[in-house]
Parts: sequence; structure tokens; C-alpha cells
Amino acid sequence: MIAADAPPILHDPIPFGARRKAEMRAYARRHYGLDTALLKNPKVIVEHVTVTQTYRATWNTFAPDVPDAELHELPGTCAHFVIDRAGKIHQLVSLRYMCRHTVGLNYTAIGIEHVGMSDAQVLGDDKQMRASLRLTRWLQAKFGIATNNVIGHAESLSSPYHRERVKRLRRQTHGDWVHRDMEIYRSKL
Repeated sequence: MIAADAPPILHDPIPFGARRKAEMRAYARRHYGLDTALLKNPKVIVEHVTVTQTYRATWNTFAPDVPDAELHELPGTCAHFVIDRAGKIHQLVSLRYMCRHTVGLNYTAIGIEHVGMSDAQVLGDDKQMRASLRLTRWLQAKFGIATNNVIGHAESLSSPYHRERVKRLRRQTHGDWVHRDMEIYRSKL
């Protein structure tokens, strides 16, 4: 894999203190059988769409450490990075820690959110796509992540790294970044 230069990244961390780290560790024990909150040797990058119109709305969703509306678990959901409509990359959480962004993969996945309402909107936004591809390429080079392990959230169940100990969640996924759109995205990497 060819080394890539780090893109410009704006550090805009959400609160991720001792309590949230302890909750992440408890989550990892429950869901993966791991006694750590650390993201060690990530193997997957998961692309997401925020279904919000602004970066600030996304930050405001991830910042509170409250049970999420869908699964009702702690810590609150988050992603490592958010790419806004202007193509600015914001880092919300250190790559040292797991984030809750994809059931079954949080233990080994870096989460990238794209501000927008759909995969198609993101694919059609030149600034956002350039930033996204640059960030993804850099993360691939930094961690040795193969292009076939750059997936959309909708592809999570087909990842060879997917594992989930909580029975009711073993088939849980979302509809953002469907396979056909991710085929287009991966072809650009």
C-alpha cells in the first residue's frame, strides 16, 4: 500500500472522558468479549451518511453521552470523523478509542460520517468526495486496511470481521452506503 499524506483535519472532539471510556469498555465486553475501550489494529473503515443537513447538528448528536434512541445503549453513538458539505474533515474521537457507529464492527472499525441526506448526495458532491477519499486513503495506508474492507454501513453484516455476542443484534445494520454506491466509492480509491 502506497503511503498517503495526512489530509487537513480539524480537531473538534466530543466529550470522551473517563465515564464514556468506561462505558465503551463495558460495551466491548458485552458485545465482543474484549476488556478494553481501545481500538487496536483497526481492519475496517465504515462509511456513513448523517441524515442531517449540517456538521453542527451531527456534532450535537454525538456529543451527549446518552443512550441512543434505536438500541438504548451506552456509551452514546459517535464516529471518529465527520466530513462536512464544504469538504472539511473534523475529528471527533481519537483513533486510540472505539466508537459506537456500527454494530458488530466497533471493535475493529474506524467510522467516517458524511454530512448529507443520502449516499447519492455525497457521491455527487465533489468537495466532500475529494476529502472523503483523501481521508480514507490516508487511513488505509496508516493502518494497512485493504480496499475491500472499506465498507458502507449497509454492508456491515457481510464483513469477515463482523462479530456480535448480543443475539438480538446479530443481524442489525443500517441502510446508508448500499453496496452499489460503495462499489462506486471503492472504484475511486
